[in-house]
Amino acid sequence: MSTKYTIGLDYGTNSVRALIVNVANGKEVAAAVWTYAHGTQGVILARDPNLARQHPLDYVNGAETTIKEALATAKKNVKNFSPAQVIGIGVDTTGSTPLPVDANGQPLAFQKKYANNPAALAWLWKDHTGVAEAAEITALAKKIRPQYLAKCGGTYSSEWFWSKVLKCLRTAPDVFNAAHSWVELSDFVPAALTGTEHPDVFIAGVCAAGHKAMWNAGWDGYPDTKFLSKLNPKLAELRARLTPRVHSIDRAVGGLTAGWAKKTGLTAGIPVAVGAFDAHLGAVGSGVAPGTLVKIIGTSTCDIAISPTNRKLADVPGLCGIVDGSVLPGNFGLEAGQSAVGDIFNWWVNYIQPHGEKLSHQALNEQALKLQPGESGLLALDWNNGNRTILVDQRLTGLLVGQTLYTTPAEVYRALVEATAFGALTIINRFEEYGVKIKQVVNCGGIAEKSALTMQIYADVTGRPMKVSRSAQTCALGSAIAAAVIAGAHKNYAAAQKAMTGLKPKVYQPNPKAHAVYKKLYACYKELHDAFGTQEWNGNLYGVMKELIEIRSQVRK
Repeated sequence: MSTKYTIGLDYGTNSVRALIVNVANGKEVAAAVWTYAHGTQGVILARDPNLARQHPLDYVNGAETTIKEALATAKKNVKNFSPAQVIGIGVDTTGSTPLPVDANGQPLAFQKKYANNPAALAWLWKDHTGVAEAAEITALAKKIRPQYLAKCGGTYSSEWFWSKVLKCLRTAPDVFNAAHSWVELSDFVPAALTGTEHPDVFIAGVCAAGHKAMWNAGWDGYPDTKFLSKLNPKLAELRARLTPRVHSIDRAVGGLTAGWAKKTGLTAGIPVAVGAFDAHLGAVGSGVAPGTLVKIIGTSTCDIAISPTNRKLADVPGLCGIVDGSVLPGNFGLEAGQSAVGDIFNWWVNYIQPHGEKLSHQALNEQALKLQPGESGLLALDWNNGNRTILVDQRLTGLLVGQTLYTTPAEVYRALVEATAFGALTIINRFEEYGVKIKQVVNCGGIAEKSALTMQIYADVTGRPMKVSRSAQTCALGSAIAAAVIAGAHKNYAAAQKAMTGLKPKVYQPNPKAHAVYKKLYACYKELHDAFGTQEWNGNLYGVMKELIEIRSQVRK
């Protein structure tokens, strides 16, 4: 009984995972995954390709199911294991995934009247229905509140809180009027586990509030009522109902309720940490520190860096936010990312089905590994789901240039991987352009674990070694670390990370010859990037196809 454990709950796009971790050394002793029951792989879709919703019932049912299953597995894996050894819970989720709640803090979708109303569900992070609203928010902030945009990269996104809430107000006013407030998924789950959903006691995490809802202590929290009123007076009224209690992950929202203890077998009263987004806690689980960029690579990617608050930090255009304490206390959290990475690879495999059959990712990886950089003559843009960073424009789409009658599925697959690598390099360059030095890159997530092709291409494109986090479940591990800190198992996050995180021995080193070719290809990528993504570009694309052919010819000699 002397060994202590914590649980990390990790809510992804399609499923929720519970991970049980030894707080002394970070050993992961049990895990359970549950795919959300509603929709297609947990996502409720519609004819509008921008719409993506989830049912909040899946969030509570998923927590109960995975915790119970993980505890049962731990009993099998660890001699004399007891749920009483679990001393805390941490939570990470997708975001921005806000949902409307009633006056008691319960989701409207729990009511029979709203159970099947898409507007009353959780608006998943990749719901882009609020594109027009995001543009309107951006335009107004540029005009009267430029400081708001300075902390979120210069452009407000349709993926974020206010865009989605305003879209609901305009297209489903009955739902908006029925809602007492809106809460982020990363705040809802900890509140549900601790019985603190009621607005009088509800706590929000600074991660979600700061990065997605323009919360900042420097301007007294959320955007002011004058600003919100110009968008719609009802938004100003909503502001008054949003919680003033906004905290970082170094504190608990409360203790596990007796009801949840009975359902799961855990001990009532164990602390539940303030929630945060998956990428931010994934960075914690990957050992993020000043000078380290953590890339959480999945269906999309989030790139997370931190900078001590005692150092001067410039506002960085195109980032998803600069927020004090959003990753680790005492540091600014800097978030960037790409709206689609794994989703692009899945599109090619699952939707296009080259050769009229579903080639596996593994088969395409193996074939693409045999190709040399530039050999295909192809170049793609990684915008199949819009551009998150640095252009912050969800109205951008993917592009493939250079295909011929002899282009193969593997060549296209490799070009898509290369496109995401070029997008990753663009983000790294933006960080360093504004004084955020990147000394090492640590990758995590399923693609980093499984695809040597992707990791080697990223190394070759960026000219930097690609390291991989020791844990295959860094988001859940980061949540478990948060639980360990608030439960008192470690005195601070530095100590917890030292004890509970690590890197795999395999490091993908850049190939100088490949890097030289990719420098030429990246110049072409930047031409396409700026031509289609910026209004300022006034160049000429005439030479791009010719340059791709020339590179192809040189490589094939």
